Amino acid sequence: MYIIVVGGGKVGYHLTKALLADGHEILVIERDRRKCDLISDELGGVVMHGDGCEASNLADAGTARADMIIAVTGDDEDNMVVCQVAKAKFQVPRAIARINNPKNEAIFKRLGIDETVSSTQVIMERIQMGMPTHPLLHLLDVRAHGLEVVEFRVPAGARSVGRRLRDIILPLHSVIPLIISPSKGPVVPTGETIIEADSEVMAVTRTESEDQLRLLFTEAR
Repeated sequence: MYIIVVGGGKVGYHLTKALLADGHEILVIERDRRKCDLISDELGGVVMHGDGCEASNLADAGTARADMIIAVTGDDEDNMVVCQVAKAKFQVPRAIARINNPKNEAIFKRLGIDETVSSTQVIMERIQMGMPTHPLLHLLDVRAHGLEVVEFRVPAGARSVGRRLRDIILPLHSVIPLIISPSKGPVVPTGETIIEADSEVMAVTRTESEDQLRLLFTEAR
């Protein structure tokens, strides 16, 4: 199959590597030149520099002949646009989108995107699978109690980059159970953990504090 992957971050890189190993024809579209160079060095000429949201770039990538498009950028809106354009303009048979905020899943489905993948939901399912019958059963109902499990990427220019986790004052009832950093991979953070650019942060917070928490880690200097 010819598969286009939009987004050359950690998810896109490892997905591309696995699909290539399965014998598929793959093209990655990535707007960050540095990431393009890294993918090219590691995987060869399977990457195209450009914005996957733009129809002209999708046309240059041969989207009209693609069997599938997979949008795995860190931005839900970008992933939605990529899949919509691919389906509507290029009639791609199957479009899969990564979603970072589970609340967006219903919107993606209404727009005709075939499948969505939420790392937040995957983590919740893993929690549920490994949950003992007592005494932590209440964690299964976090949404019913006004809590959300969220994921976001820390951009290079964010004020949080280089700071210790203890120096970032989290909203009340918010915790950071997992950080996936470029240098150390997945870690359970402590107060001394240094926030790195391009880290993926997993957090549990109250629904009304989600935007505030996200800004603490992603707001520009």
